[in-house]
Amino acid sequence: MAGHETHYTLPRAKFDKPVKLLIVVAPYYKDIADNLVAGAAAEIEAAGGTFEIVEVPGALEVPTAIAIADRSSNFDGYVALGCVIRGETTHYDTVCNDSSRAIQLMGLQGLCIGNGILTVENRKQAEVRADTADQNKGGGAAAAALHLIALTRKWGAQTKGIGFKAPAGAYQVAGTDNGSTSA
Repeated sequence: MAGHETHYTLPRAKFDKPVKLLIVVAPYYKDIADNLVAGAAAEIEAAGGTFEIVEVPGALEVPTAIAIADRSSNFDGYVALGCVIRGETTHYDTVCNDSSRAIQLMGLQGLCIGNGILTVENRKQAEVRADTADQNKGGGAAAAALHLIALTRKWGAQTKGIGFKAPAGAYQVAGTDNGSTSA
């Protein structure tokens, strides 16, 4: 069974300053969502972080809540949690694809998001993936967000040197030899 193959897991991210995440969960399948949240919370706490939880009606609202929080709050990263089980209509495809695409686009814009929205064929698959003693996809999503936060902090502090961009608005004036920058 593919779900029980051995795979490599990165060591837990470490931080020298506090880290705060927002867990955004769609509790449509409440028991599954509760397990996903438990896994995410345990991973964040094990890394020394703190978190808040907000519930939204469904998986399509998860990315919107993250975008609102990013504009209005001060979280270092986000954990997207929920479960979409295939039904009889194409609504499954819409919800899976659109929620995933929105999360990916925000990630490409620099948000640190771990995507733990399960997309499964049946309830049993969801239960196994959400179980903290089995696949623990909630913990995995939190770990992904934490690793992205660590990368952001590592590279965000760099302001010069090969391969690193200067802060927005900072540039060197051509023809000067005093090393000054203008904004």
